[in-house]
Amino acid sequence: MTATVAIVGRPNVGKSTLFNRLVGKKLALVDDRPGVTRDRREGEARLGDLEFRIVDTAGLEESTEESLLGRMRAQTEAAIGDADVILFVIDARVGILPADRPFAELVRRSGKPVILIANKAEGGAGLAGAYEAFSLGLGEPVPLSAEHGEGMADLFEALMPYFPDPQDETEGEEEDPNKPLQVAIVGRPNAGKSTLINRMVGEERLLTGPEAGITRDSISLDWTWRGRPFKLFDTAGLRKRARVEDKLEKLSVADALRAVRFAEVVVVLLDATIPFEKQDLSIVDLVEQEGRALVIGLNKWDLVADQPGLLKDLKEKATRLLPQVRGAPVVPLSGLAGSGIDGLMKAIIQVYDTWNRRIATARLNQWLTEAIDANPPPAVSGRRIKIRYMTQVKARPPHFAIFGNQLDALPKSYTRYLVNGIREAFELPGVPIRVSLRMGKNPFDKDRK
Repeated sequence: MTATVAIVGRPNVGKSTLFNRLVGKKLALVDDRPGVTRDRREGEARLGDLEFRIVDTAGLEESTEESLLGRMRAQTEAAIGDADVILFVIDARVGILPADRPFAELVRRSGKPVILIANKAEGGAGLAGAYEAFSLGLGEPVPLSAEHGEGMADLFEALMPYFPDPQDETEGEEEDPNKPLQVAIVGRPNAGKSTLINRMVGEERLLTGPEAGITRDSISLDWTWRGRPFKLFDTAGLRKRARVEDKLEKLSVADALRAVRFAEVVVVLLDATIPFEKQDLSIVDLVEQEGRALVIGLNKWDLVADQPGLLKDLKEKATRLLPQVRGAPVVPLSGLAGSGIDGLMKAIIQVYDTWNRRIATARLNQWLTEAIDANPPPAVSGRRIKIRYMTQVKARPPHFAIFGNQLDALPKSYTRYLVNGIREAFELPGVPIRVSLRMGKNPFDKDRK
């Protein structure tokens, strides 16, 4: 359902200019004379990735019900009643006038969310008027210039909490049960990838043997496990790039990389007798860069199962060597003996669900406030970096946008602190986490060159 946002305020504060800015067209008449707008005007607005219905209204003025001004006011009050969010606009250069106060009380009594807009604040002008706006009791004003497009990113941040989370919009939608979950099995040559897949599908479908590099093409196989469809991709072994000289092997490696890109979950298969070789770590890096969900399979476990404490040691080693996918499931198995396959499949489904997870904006910002209180961002040139807001922009993998000031100076160590905190607080093990830092001039303005 599309949200409705109404722009209200006394005459000549720039409501129609803001309306035109948000719809991207000059639909509303704009003039220096007050009272040009008389009827409600509606349009389809877009700001960043927010899409909503915007309503421009006549300037609010005290008047009798029977007069033209009174009928205009009634139209504005109807727009307030229909709106999900109200933008209450003042003129930052003029400051608060007596006419602003009764209408501020009107929108406050409506019970609707109200965002206070201090318009005509281009180039930092009118900041005194913007601060004076606190006295209206409508919260912190958003200074902007509708005419010049300044401050629209701040308006985006202010509007964001009042829009439904993508999770809410898709809640109740069931995943297509006939759509197979795509799983690529990758690893060094001779890690046992084809042997494992043969055991999973229950037939000698893929050629295997003691020689390394038997598999050349990425072979896809349809398979059903406990009633759920899967598409398994067997891939060529990935060696160090410097060792790949044969043209055919180069093609095989390229095919394996393509399988990783098309997969949803990637199982990096390690030889449990020689785990976490440098090439294993490089393969995990590749999976993380491609944004795939990850499961680490310790194959040939039957050869080392008699070593007490080995699994615990290898899990700790995975945490230490692979911080970018901390918490990725580490599953002991044997393709040859057929053990551990159920555990592998449960881990694949679990990490796939995590990869698709969305986190409500309110929960994210509650956590962000606590994280910043516990460890504030550093100061730059005497001014502390300000992080104001956070939202999840997409899943597969989870991707978060952080809004604030001076974020280009935010140390990578602090970004890692936030990423690790998100992973732990919202239980996102084994998936890459993406973070975008957004600040400065309006990045959502269509007219920006």
